Amino acid sequence: MPATIRDVARASGVHISTVSRTFSAPHLVNPETRGRVLACAEDLGYRPNRAARALITGRTHNIGLIIADIANPFFPPLIKAAEGQARHRDYHVFVADTNEDPAAEEELVHALAKQVDGVLLCSPRMSNGLIEQVSREVPVVVINRQVTGLPCVMMDVGQGARAAIEHLLGLGHRRLALLGGPRGSWTNQQMRRAAGAAARSGGAELTVLGPNPPTETGGGELATRVRDSGVTAVLAYNDLMAIGLIEGLDQLGIRVPQDVSVVGVDDIALSRLTRPKLTTVATPTAAAGRTAVDMLLQHDSDPRPRGGGRAAAVGDRRTTAQVMLQTELVIRDSTGPVPGRSRPGSVPDGPGPHRLADPGGPTVTTGGVVAS
Repeated sequence: MPATIRDVARASGVHISTVSRTFSAPHLVNPETRGRVLACAEDLGYRPNRAARALITGRTHNIGLIIADIANPFFPPLIKAAEGQARHRDYHVFVADTNEDPAAEEELVHALAKQVDGVLLCSPRMSNGLIEQVSREVPVVVINRQVTGLPCVMMDVGQGARAAIEHLLGLGHRRLALLGGPRGSWTNQQMRRAAGAAARSGGAELTVLGPNPPTETGGGELATRVRDSGVTAVLAYNDLMAIGLIEGLDQLGIRVPQDVSVVGVDDIALSRLTRPKLTTVATPTAAAGRTAVDMLLQHDSDPRPRGGGRAAAVGDRRTTAQVMLQTELVIRDSTGPVPGRSRPGSVPDGPGPHRLADPGGPTVTTGGVVAS
């Protein structure tokens, strides 16, 4: 028969209420007493009833993580990191997939609101107004999107897009394309703004093709348009689109990087396994997951409900911090000099990227650019 809270109280020589506080509000229990109770609980194999504890504390110790597409390899490292960080804080994570549908996203937030202590919205497709509205129902941290007045963890894809365009300019490319992602995507807006500014600064022409589904199929379907546009280099919204584009170009007899250079974004595992290996902007997805969990929980030390729903219960203690995490350009084999230039000694800004390090060899950091 499983050990009960009474068994722990009897074994540790304290009242049942002290055992309860040890698990629900440990900061209110004398450290020596707390240690004795926890040791007895461990010896007896006692595990507190989370549902019962939630009735007392107003805390479920559950977090909702809502993502745009679980099939996208961008998300699993973030999910894994968030779950690990939450588990370290004695929280569980419920993961839900919206399939890029803003209506499903809103519905999921409402469904989870009463079952979790907060929600992490990753790459949300809802409007800012709707996100602000649901944040009044349940505490929210937004990942990969900026919403004024709400805590956000962002990855600096604008800086990454600039680095990618400058890399292509350094290889002599002057006719560039940007493959856009989903309509309404914050990442898409940041990339378009930064890539356009970098291209103009370098005297290059940037053709924007989009919006598009952020998938391998979405990239492959753009191969003909890329060929017909006459561009010599492409920056894609993400690695999946870049990989799909390379496959589509190959079917048209167009070689990468000899005829067209291709850059992706995210640095998913597949980008290192394709042929050619993909030049990409690495995004700190795992760090974003850990940071978002910490932001959601950092003001959650007082478990007492204050009425007015969960959002109201922690409303005056929630952070509105906005964190920007840096990205890196990782140079591999899918980019090269503009057609007509030979590799050795022909690039205006010095040695070409493929001579910084052998593909698959040790990573070398060079002024914010990584070659691997």
